[in-house]
Amino acid sequence: MKLIVLDRDGVINEDSANYIKNENEWIPIPGSLEAIALLTQNNFKVIIATNQSGIGRGLYTMEELNQIHEKMNRLLANIGGRVDSIFICPHTDEDDCICRKPKSGLLEEIEATYNFDLSLSYGVGDSLRDLEAFTHMRMKPILVKTGNGQTTLKEKKYPKKTKVFVNLFEAVNFIISNE
Repeated sequence: MKLIVLDRDGVINEDSANYIKNENEWIPIPGSLEAIALLTQNNFKVIIATNQSGIGRGLYTMEELNQIHEKMNRLLANIGGRVDSIFICPHTDEDDCICRKPKSGLLEEIEATYNFDLSLSYGVGDSLRDLEAFTHMRMKPILVKTGNGQTTLKEKKYPKKTKVFVNLFEAVNFIISNE
């Protein structure tokens, strides 16, 4: 099995400091849906692991989040792509849960659900917290320059083995050519 873990906001869709609260605010980053379609067509299980503290803050509901994901899945289906699973953390930092990245609870849940050693797979994110979670699970971390990626890149605190790409489409082309 080939499996990849993607962060959502800033990797697949445009991010917002005010949160993505409904399907109208969810705008795919150019090339990201095509990248997921390429993964699908190359027999990858595509898993999203995303912090969604807007739920814990009361900014949007689980129903609104599901509508966002339904829009994403609809757009992907139209171009031959799919996301196999979406794992979310609805908590805020103050909740001190085990699933909010940079902690590895979401990734551990993915590993258990799929009975798959995540150290064999790539994790793609745009922030330090994504890369730290991926590294904790011994995954191959990839930083994209979209979303918070430029800021993360400038801070130079990301794990040494991190590969850096302009966007998800470039990262996916690298992954496919190296699998």
